[in-house]
Amino acid sequence: MSGKCLDGLLIPSAGPVRAAHHGGMDADRDPAPDRDVTAALGPVSGPARVAGPGEGFGAEEIALATRNHGLPLEALRYEVSPPGLHYVLVHYDIPAVDADTWRLRLDGLVAAGQEFGLAELRALPAVTRRVTMECAGNGRALLSPRPVSQPWLVEGVGTADWTGVPLRLLLARAGPAPQAREVVFTGADHGVERGVEQDYRRSLPLEVALGEDPEVLVAHAMNGRPLPPQHGFPVRLVVPGWYGMAHVKWLCGITVTAEPFAGFQQAVAYRYRQEAGETGDPVTRIAPRALLVPPGFPDFMSRTRVVRPGPLVLEGRAWSGPAPVTAVEVSTDGGASWRPAELAPDGGHRWAWRAWRIPWTAVPGHHVLTARATDAAGRTQPKSQPWNRGGFGNNLVQRVPVFCPDPAGGRRPGSGG
Repeated sequence: MSGKCLDGLLIPSAGPVRAAHHGGMDADRDPAPDRDVTAALGPVSGPARVAGPGEGFGAEEIALATRNHGLPLEALRYEVSPPGLHYVLVHYDIPAVDADTWRLRLDGLVAAGQEFGLAELRALPAVTRRVTMECAGNGRALLSPRPVSQPWLVEGVGTADWTGVPLRLLLARAGPAPQAREVVFTGADHGVERGVEQDYRRSLPLEVALGEDPEVLVAHAMNGRPLPPQHGFPVRLVVPGWYGMAHVKWLCGITVTAEPFAGFQQAVAYRYRQEAGETGDPVTRIAPRALLVPPGFPDFMSRTRVVRPGPLVLEGRAWSGPAPVTAVEVSTDGGASWRPAELAPDGGHRWAWRAWRIPWTAVPGHHVLTARATDAAGRTQPKSQPWNRGGFGNNLVQRVPVFCPDPAGGRRPGSGG
């Protein structure tokens, strides 16, 4: 058994070891490749698939749904999500990390390799950014046919104040070589996926890694406190405006390379594909989305909302990765008609969700509430969602069933259904 790239990892791994290579322009090796072990581990790690006609959610999907968790939609009331309510997706295990021996290594095509302990990293100039994160597969369980994976409805999201060192400052200390093109990030989480044994790794183009707007962070705090274990303690990447797969948790390695990274999570997973075997396009920035704070109170099983007759205020949050949200529209009749909502200022937090609100007078009957966001680039949420095999980037408008009881005891049909 051999240790991983993280010296402070308490649980050894049988996976590949990536030797550190620091300093000098000859330090140009790419990260160790993922190991295709399909023959050995194929019986426990099958290929991606789409659910068959009429196929219900299986035990594996239910296990994923209980292991990971989404934001309870009533928590949209919080401008900043408490860590325990922010969505969590963990591909493999939450690593056990010894903060005293943990090291972050920055190497590859750089003039001078760097290594940081946690205290050293915290001593560097830091900034705090409010960032909304969303899982790339959010909404997957609503697609038909359903891609079999983590079965998100619409709750795979959260917003936090992340504090850390701008990645561009760390890269400036190391000095990327002129031929550098990408930066690869290695997490301490290790597992097997579709027959490929791997550390979780993703890359960013060098220009994104060096960017100032958005500014990528090597974050060590969430909402003013050290990162919780499930959110990447001791350090994670935060990439404003990008889906959650880019925000590598339990970060232990940063490697500058000349060639595009071809690891599993970059070249195989997180691609928009219509058919198996296609190369597909990479999943990157978050599509616009608006969600409602569920009004009234819920039925335990159906989650149908119950509201009293009379005036009330509908409210929610909206966000978009490529461009700021400029409008939110709300329908109380299942999308037959729309009204503009009042959109709150962003408060200087470009990369966080924005609040919106609109008055509504509930009348007895059944209603379907929905909201849609539009951003400055003209992107608007669809009423009918385009399909892809991974269920990625699904920003179909949310539909919230609401029942308003008749205080006289009778029922009148509502305006939607």
